[in-house]
Order: sequence, then C-alpha cells, then structure tokens
Amino acid sequence: MRKPLALVLTATLALCATLAQAQETPLRIVVGYAPGGATDRVARIVADKLGTRLGTPVIVENKTGAGGRLSAQAVKAAPANQPTLLLANPAVMLVAPLVFPDAGYDPERDFRPVSHVNSYEFGVAVGSAVPVKELPHLMAWLRANPDKANFGVPATGSLPHFFGLMVGDAAKVRAEVVGYRGSAPLLNDLLGGQVPVAFDTFDTLLPQHEAGKIRILAVSSARRSPLDGKIPTFKESGMDLAATGWNTFFAPMSMPKAQADRLAGLIVEVMKDPDTQRKFETAKMEPVVATMAQTEAMLKAYRAQWAPVVQRSGFKP
Repeated sequence: MRKPLALVLTATLALCATLAQAQETPLRIVVGYAPGGATDRVARIVADKLGTRLGTPVIVENKTGAGGRLSAQAVKAAPANQPTLLLANPAVMLVAPLVFPDAGYDPERDFRPVSHVNSYEFGVAVGSAVPVKELPHLMAWLRANPDKANFGVPATGSLPHFFGLMVGDAAKVRAEVVGYRGSAPLLNDLLGGQVPVAFDTFDTLLPQHEAGKIRILAVSSARRSPLDGKIPTFKESGMDLAATGWNTFFAPMSMPKAQADRLAGLIVEVMKDPDTQRKFETAKMEPVVATMAQTEAMLKAYRAQWAPVVQRSGFKP
C-alpha cells in the first residue's frame, strides 16, 4: 500500500508544481517601438494594473525594427504556453500589410482583437512664417503658392501621411509629402521654416503650439480635443473629415480563446479604473474602455475607412 500511496503523493506534488509554475508564467506585452514613446507608455500603464489583477508579472518587451512589423511577427509565432499580447497601432495592423507584400503576418488571420485602449487624433500645424490662422486660409495659401505646397509628416506610410493626403484631396490641393525620421526632426524643420506645414499626432504638436512657436489650425477628431478645446475640428473649419488613430491589444491565434476572453475582461476593468484614466490624461492621451466585441466592430469600420485611402495613394515603401 505504501508504494502506490507514495506514487500518488509524488504525482500530486508534481501536478501542483506544474500548476503553480503555469500561474507564475509572466504575461508578455510586446511593443514595436522604443521605450518612452506613446505606445510604450500605454503598455506600461496597463501592465502595472493588469499584473495586480492577474496575480502574475506582466512584462513589457520592446521589439523594435521594420516599423513595428517585427513585433507582430514575434507575437504571431508565440507558443500557446507563453501568454503574449501585442499592443499595436494602425501602422502595424492596417498600413503595413497593405503596402508590404512580405509583411510576415495577416492581421485578421493571425490575430484576435482583445481590447482597444486609447485613441489619438491628428493635427495640421504651420510654422510662424506662414501667414494664415485658419484652415481655409491655409488651403487658399497653398493653392496660391504651389512652389510651397508641401507638408511634412513624421514618417512616410504613417497615418499622418495618409491623413494629409485625405486633406489635400478634399481641398483639391496637390502637395508634396516630405517624410521625416520621426516627429523630432519634423518639428525642428517646422520651427526653422524648412517645411511650412506639418501633419502629426495632436499631442505631439501641442507643446510647441502652447509655447506659441507653431499654430495648430485644426484637429481631426469628431469633437474638439479635451487637450485643447480652443482648436477647431476639420468639420468646424469647413472640411468634412474626421479621423483618429488607436492603440489596441491583440492576441495571437495560438492563445486559447478562453484566455483571450479573460484578458479582455481584465483590461476593461483596468481601463475603468479612475487611477488608470488619470495616468492617461496626465500623459495627454485619451483612454478608451472597449470590450472585445466593441473592439472588433471598431477595427472593421476603421479598415473600411482607411484601406481605400492607402490603396488609392499608390504608396510603396
């Protein structure tokens, strides 16, 4: 009798150890951008709160390169026994698969949307040397000065790039796109007068606008931004356009559906937390509370709006 009992006890202890190890397996949140950027800040705010609810560590891993595509490729390949989420924006999950034949992943086939956690809008700004203060005046100025009709964007193929093309089409202005290696050099050239107009995320442009060094003429959201309610929307400025970007969590298809559902529910709890919302607002970001179903609906509508714009542009990396 002793031997079977010993075997049972050994097997039970081994099972308990396996379960304990599984429970302690940290959740990875993979971000395709360097530490300190907007997507990285979102990941770290959520990771802190999510770890408390899970009772296990949540590790933010910055896997940079190829405009964020390496992060998506890595999460797609994550094994089922390694809980992993991708935090990504439209550049990774919408634009890249449309313009790179070898992106290495299919957003709809390889990933399951989990939760949309924040939105951001775009702005159009001019340097101090451009003699306009309202959006209609800018469009008239560009038409009257075709030699100066160019605008800067933080990167070719970025959402500000395609939004700028949307604005140009709507205003019947043919403008040259000047792509930069990030927002910092773009702002430097806008301040220095090397480029007259810039399209970028609203929160990126805002500090220099508040300092009086540039002028944001319009914001792309449907309503005025809570970050600065004095700046009109494009619609208020006579142009029927509205557009936003987002950060959304995605799970690889290797993750069991029940696990993805649980994480989605916990992230909703995190995003409802007043302290989480305060941290987003302090970072000048707009928090969003969205269930998995709401996230799927948002992404479907977003693809319908933006995919034709990207395809019509003929943009090639």
